[in-house]
Formats: sequence, structure tokens, C-alpha cells
Amino acid sequence: MRRTARTPRTSRKKRSSLANRAIAASAALILGGGGLVAVNVYASAGEGPSGSPPTTRAQNTGRQMSTIDCPDAGNELPDVPEQARPEVDRELAAMDTQITDAYRQFADRKEQISQDPGLAENTVLGPLRNKRTASLDRIGIAIGRVGERPAGIEGLAGCNLRADDSASGNPGGNPGGDTGAGGNGSNGGDGGNGDGGQDDGQGQDQGQNQGQGDDQGQGDNQGRGDNQGNGQDPGQGQGQGGQGGNGPEPSDFVDIQSVQPNVQRPRQRRGASRGTFTTDCGRNENGKFNPDNVIVAPGVSNGAHHMHDYIGNQANDAFASDDDLANGATTCRNQGDRSTYYWPVLRLQNGQDEADVNADGGGRDQNVGQIQTPSQVTLKFVGSPVGRVTAMPRFLRIITGDAKAFTNGDANANASWSCTGFENRQLKDKYPICPEGSQVVRTFAFQNCWDGQNTDSANHRTHVAFAQPNGRCPNGFRAVPQLVQRIVYDVPPGPGFAVDSFPEQLHKPITDHGDFINVFDQRLMKKMVRCINDGRRCR
Repeated sequence: MRRTARTPRTSRKKRSSLANRAIAASAALILGGGGLVAVNVYASAGEGPSGSPPTTRAQNTGRQMSTIDCPDAGNELPDVPEQARPEVDRELAAMDTQITDAYRQFADRKEQISQDPGLAENTVLGPLRNKRTASLDRIGIAIGRVGERPAGIEGLAGCNLRADDSASGNPGGNPGGDTGAGGNGSNGGDGGNGDGGQDDGQGQDQGQNQGQGDDQGQGDNQGRGDNQGNGQDPGQGQGQGGQGGNGPEPSDFVDIQSVQPNVQRPRQRRGASRGTFTTDCGRNENGKFNPDNVIVAPGVSNGAHHMHDYIGNQANDAFASDDDLANGATTCRNQGDRSTYYWPVLRLQNGQDEADVNADGGGRDQNVGQIQTPSQVTLKFVGSPVGRVTAMPRFLRIITGDAKAFTNGDANANASWSCTGFENRQLKDKYPICPEGSQVVRTFAFQNCWDGQNTDSANHRTHVAFAQPNGRCPNGFRAVPQLVQRIVYDVPPGPGFAVDSFPEQLHKPITDHGDFINVFDQRLMKKMVRCINDGRRCR
């Protein structure tokens, strides 16, 4: 099975589109386009293919600058030849580090920059643009050695400063902000019945069947972070932009009881695959964490710039090969599942430091607070509402959600936050404040259609897709079992927690995401497909 996209050369139409998107990306702060949550503060006319530097000017908005907004080069390079991918992946990871370093420079000078806008260009944006230009040039050279160099790639170098409108008390809509819970405008979450029971399908994305009501708990005892708050006010640090000074803000939270039910059940058609397969891989009780991402940044330590929880395969780090994963130990009860499941850790913002306070991915990347071990983790595979599913290929890689959704916009966002007993109400761009006795729930409904050929793609997205609103896969894709991942936390009520993120993403809830590599053995994968297609519930 190939792990490559089939298109090594970039079409003229796509090259033109790349150049146009590069110009539009740097103008988005002025136009308010691209699905951005907030606009302006420092707007740029953009940097076209000529590579001329953008003109930075202060906008008289009265808003405080909050972060750095750069075009996501990885999203703009869907057709990278296989031979060039290792070098391109390394350069893209280097560009993430460049943004992280520039954000640190910005954060250290935020007050001075607010008084002297020219300081931003001289000390932050200009040096960052120069580094990104060099990286993009190396990416172009690497692709050009084996294919056609992408036209207009230099236009992705320019970055801007931007405000966080939600911090000004205007979240932009109803009390719950954007309550859609699935990527691409789909609905998500469990149609919870309000009684705290955790059955039914979670994370209903793109109208897919999410299961038939299994029990969701895999251990009720609390792991790390049991002493929830140490006597601290749960909201400590929130008024100052979180414990690390870079979010979240109080306006990033909403009382779940003020949110209207918003989960829609898909209609089950004749021939639907109604079964489920649940695998039990624990809650990361053994504390496996690292800030790597072997899917996006293979071979790069701290490629994620935030800490991940890992369950399942224990060989997963930046340097793990498919053979390493195939031979790795697993925390899954059924040893035929050596898949790796990982997601950003959730931390309690209670003024207490974690052991990684001086480590990459932790305090060095402005991810601080006590890491919380989930009280429950459920991994359930479900079928299609319109037909049968086929087996996933081994080593299929899927990322759901977008770790950079705050600056990229919500096109690939798939965050879904709720509370036990209220899972018919899902939040996409807000953290929930749960009532006493209710726990925080994160749900990830992964893509459920596969292109039938590739286990990965250059941007790690185009080889898989969500089903269309009618439940059918796009042309050229076939339905596969859909992973629905539900993670529950017992944290104190109130705005006192945050998900790890790239520092410039300000710990926004919309940046939540999950990663999965399929390492089921052939026998167990066949069992999963039979169970789902036959309408049975299996473990």
C-alpha cells in the first residue's frame, strides 16, 4: 500500500491558485476573509510572487495585539513528490519553530510594540519573513529536483499581527459562540439524554452513524491530576490570559446550560452498517507524553510544540518507523490492536507547575499547568448510514481537526467540547463550563472515507475525507470504519483548564485535534469490519 499522493506535478491552474491564495492569505486580516475569527490590528497588503516585503501599518481599532498570523504552507502544498517529502517535512517543521520563536519575541515586547508599531516589523515580522522566505525557497528547490517547482510559493512568507476579538468580550454570536461540532459545518457529539449516561454515538460528523449505545467508561478512577486545584481558585490566571500569559481568556468559556441542543441524528438508510467495534487501550495511566508528531513532522523532535497524550502503541515518537510501530508494545487490551492514538494534553490552570515546565512542548512553548489524566477514554469504530464499510489499510494515518485553526480559520476544524449529561449540545470554539457533578468531554469523529490507494498524503488530509451530508463518500473514496474518540475529564467547574497548543494559537478550544495511525493486525481488522457490517457490537 502506497503512502504517497499520485500527483507529483502541480497543474497550471493549481499553481495560479497557490499564488492567489498566498496573496489572499496575507490580506485576510483586512478583508476578514478565510473564516478568521478576528480581523486586523496590523494589516498587510500581502506579499506576492515577487517576494517584496509587506507594508505593515497600525490599524486604529483600539484592540490589543494578541498573536502572529502566518499562512500555513503545509496546507498549500497538497502535491509534493514522494522523494521530496522528507526535506519538505523538515522545512515545514522548521517554519513552525520560526513562528514559535517569533511569538516569543512578540510576547516579550508586546507593550513596546503597542506604543511603536514599527517595532513589530523591525524585531518580529521582518526577521520572521526572511527566515520563512529561505525555508520556502528550500522547499521549492527540493520539489523542483524531482518535479515542477510550485509557482508563487514565496508569497506565503509574509505574516501579520492580529487581535483576539473574543478577548474583547464579543465572541461573535450567541452565548455559545459557534456550536457546530464537526468539521466542514457538520454536527457533532453525542445526542445525550441529559441524565449523564454516556451511551449513543459520539462526535456525529458528516451525518455518519456513531454507534448504538455501548457503555463508554474504561475505568472510573482518576489518574494524574486527581488533586484538582490544590485549593486554588479554578479561574486563577484566566483574567491575565491564562497561567502562561497566552490564553485562554475568560471569553473562551461558556456555560453549557446556556447552549441549545444542536446535535442532529443521521437517518439510517436501508443497507446501513449499524454495528460497532470498541477497543480498550486505557487512559494513559502510565504517563506517556511527548511533543512530537510522527505524522506531520517525522524525524523532528518537538515537532508539535505542545505535549501529547498517547495510548495504544508505546513506540510512537518522532523517529518511529512503520516497523517500529508494528513491533511496539501496546496498552490495548486486545494485543491485535497496536494502533497509536494521541491528542494534545489538557491542563488545569491552577497556578501549579508540571514536570515539563522547563521542557520543549511544555513551559518552553508556553504550555503550563497540571496535566490531567482522563477519567474515561472510549475508542469506538462505527459504520456508514448508507452502506457497508471496507477495511482500513494498515498504517493509514488520519489527523482530524486543525492545530492552527485559530489563525487558519475553521475549514479543517473538528473540535467538539461538551459536558456529561449535556452531550446533545456540542461546542466548537468554546470550552464548556460544566455544572457540579458533570465532567468535561472532548469528542473526535475522524474522517470515514478513504481514497483506496494512499495511507498518507503530502498535507496529511487529501487521502481521507468526511462523508457528504447524504452519508455517501465523495467520488473516488470508499467508506471505512469511523473512529469516534471520547475523552472525559473530572476538572473543577469554571474556566480553569486549557488544551495544549502551538504558543501563537493561544490555547483556543477550536485548535483541538486528534491523531491516529492504524496498526490493527489483519485478523482483528477483518473482525471489526464483519461486526460493523453485520450490525453487531463487538470488543
